[in-house]
Amino acid sequence: MAKVGSYLKAYPIARFREFSGWTENAQNARQENQNGEGSEAAGPRQLTDSDFLYLQENYTVTDGIFLDQNIIFDQVTPEWTEFCENTLKFEIPEYQRAPSTDQSNGLNA
Repeated sequence: MAKVGSYLKAYPIARFREFSGWTENAQNARQENQNGEGSEAAGPRQLTDSDFLYLQENYTVTDGIFLDQNIIFDQVTPEWTEFCENTLKFEIPEYQRAPSTDQSNGLNA
């Protein structure tokens, strides 16, 4: 069963292509039939600069909302993480992060 992560953000593929270490696993793109509609019997769609891909919470890039399907890029390095955070301004909101065990804020007293 496909897994949806707790946070992702869509970007135009052209933004990802700005990263010097960017490579595309294009055969993992979503399936598309000759009419451009999704279909299991079709081949992978052609990725163009006008397409959007999803940057997932684990810094992989997918062609769809699922964390573990249609993975286009999974070379997560410190350089990639830095590019995502500083150039793309990707930041997981506080409300989506795992709860802290720090009880010094007095809320759990």
